[in-house]
Amino acid sequence: MCRIDIGTIIVHTLNVRTLNVHTHKYFTHQPIADTKKGAMSRIESFEDLECWTAARDLVHLVYDLTRNASFVHDFGLKDQIRKAAVSSMSNIAEGFARFSDREFIRFLDIAQSSCEEVKSLLYVAVDQKYIDKEEFGQAFAKASDVRFLCLAFVRYLRKSSAR
Repeated sequence: MCRIDIGTIIVHTLNVRTLNVHTHKYFTHQPIADTKKGAMSRIESFEDLECWTAARDLVHLVYDLTRNASFVHDFGLKDQIRKAAVSSMSNIAEGFARFSDREFIRFLDIAQSSCEEVKSLLYVAVDQKYIDKEEFGQAFAKASDVRFLCLAFVRYLRKSSAR
């Protein structure tokens, strides 16, 4: 999780946890160790990807934030931040359905870029006082987490493709 000091906007290091890096369904179907459960698990659908579930949480958070009274009337910003959050989740799912790691990586790159867009738009929201500093920090950290998970998965796919 990121810690944000909104006064000076210092982003502290991500809580780099052991990632549950999963294989792409079209390539190996090898069971992998699930570090949280200590059991073997298999990725059968995009819903099993940690980056997708984190992106889904980001979408939920963004929709909750944009329902507040002050945000509701800024249709452009509300729609743009929602679209960027949904784009991150959707691109992970769409990439998972592709037939090559190369294509999947391209969609993961789009997903992580959408997270950066969400973060940029959060600055607009906090500057306009649509959200408070705590809400900003929570959403910024979630967007950073999703981006980190996407990039970690890209590194994994590139490494496994090089073998």
